[in-house]
Amino acid sequence: MQTNAHPIFADSPVPLYSQLADLLRQRILRGVWTPGEKVPSLDALVEEFQVARVTVRQAIEILTREGLLLPQRGRGTFVTDQVQPERSLTLETSLQGLAEAYRNDKPHLTLIEEAGVQPPLVPLDGKAAPAYHFMRRVHSRDDQPYCIASIYIDQRAFRLAPKRFRKETVVPVLMDLPEVKIESARQTLRISTADLEVARLLNIAVGAPVAEVRRVCLSPDGTVLYLGQITYRGDFIQFEMALTL
Repeated sequence: MQTNAHPIFADSPVPLYSQLADLLRQRILRGVWTPGEKVPSLDALVEEFQVARVTVRQAIEILTREGLLLPQRGRGTFVTDQVQPERSLTLETSLQGLAEAYRNDKPHLTLIEEAGVQPPLVPLDGKAAPAYHFMRRVHSRDDQPYCIASIYIDQRAFRLAPKRFRKETVVPVLMDLPEVKIESARQTLRISTADLEVARLLNIAVGAPVAEVRRVCLSPDGTVLYLGQITYRGDFIQFEMALTL
């Protein structure tokens, strides 16, 4: 990586032009640069970010291919009117809110499906069911992939509605089944970065921020009904919680 680049850029295997494209993309999606607005000149961006002219050109080319920018000969480069508002998905803190938020989302791609497996449980999670049904898949909203989910469902619950579990998000299905009683649920969140596989499946850059959520639902006898390990695009979700006084 160029040693005299602006310190805002990470010491990362991600190419400098890709990091710059991510930064400029966020300016567009967050409305810092609005549709129809002329963006700073090549020289101005070179000076601001302390990078080579070719790096800025490559970043602009990426955003041009994405339809976010439109260079016009003799006039400069402009933000297009094709920019979509930044999508957001609130990471709910109640099980009912979570079910409603995801009820209409559909799995986009099933990567792996396997029956009779055991999830990576820890003692704090609860006791294990005899066997679990495992699925790993990508979820999308408005044709935009937003998370990769590794899902373990108590096989006894899975057998109650296998078609729904394969076609829908898990928590709403669990809550709809009268035979299944969820006594408690919890989730933890950790901020991380995208590896090569996550970047490819979520259409983001390697090293881009992601949120890793681990979600557990328990039956009245303390059996883990569902374990979800979900990786969300960092630019797609927001996490809200009430602060106690």
